[in-house]
Amino acid sequence: MGTREDMLSRITTALEGAERTPVPDYPYGATTSLTDVAALFVERVEDYRAIVERADPDGIAAAVAGALSEAKRVVVPPELPPEWLTALDGIEVVTDDGTLTAEELDRFDGVITAAAVGIAVTGTIVLDHSPDQGRRALSLVPDLHVCLVHESQLVADVPESIAPLREPVAAGRPLTWISGPSATSDIELERVEGVHGPRTLHVLLVSSPG
Repeated sequence: MGTREDMLSRITTALEGAERTPVPDYPYGATTSLTDVAALFVERVEDYRAIVERADPDGIAAAVAGALSEAKRVVVPPELPPEWLTALDGIEVVTDDGTLTAEELDRFDGVITAAAVGIAVTGTIVLDHSPDQGRRALSLVPDLHVCLVHESQLVADVPESIAPLREPVAAGRPLTWISGPSATSDIELERVEGVHGPRTLHVLLVSSPG
């Protein structure tokens, strides 16, 4: 008997008589009942050390300007709603045309994007890289990511998020799942932020009209 077979045999013997817990079935698109999806989303995103602010639809421009108060130069996707940028004063705004290199993107203080889905239970934001979100490098290279999520885009749990993401997947677009700012730990378990993406994630949760 080889090492692999010996290991599997030991595992099988150890599990004999053990109580088996059935794996729950999570069908795609299944909904989870929550009393306040938005409140849970805010709580879970903040758990990841991200900044979360709530904004009214009429206050998006002011909220964006506040999130970029220390920025001098920012980059935006090609079809980011221009009205979101009307309150920016003294900030250079460059629209990405797809030719900016990683080195050039790294010289921007931040990026502003929309989002596709926000998941309350996990505090995750999903980008499907529509024109208002831009290509993947756009949201991964600059040190600050200001991301606007509308309450209408929130779902309770991961299975429910699959339905609105079917179309971009079918179209061949990538998905980026963001759970807080980029973070990792070194060999001494010291948390280091900004290694694989933005050091700061600033989420603006826009309330539904009415």
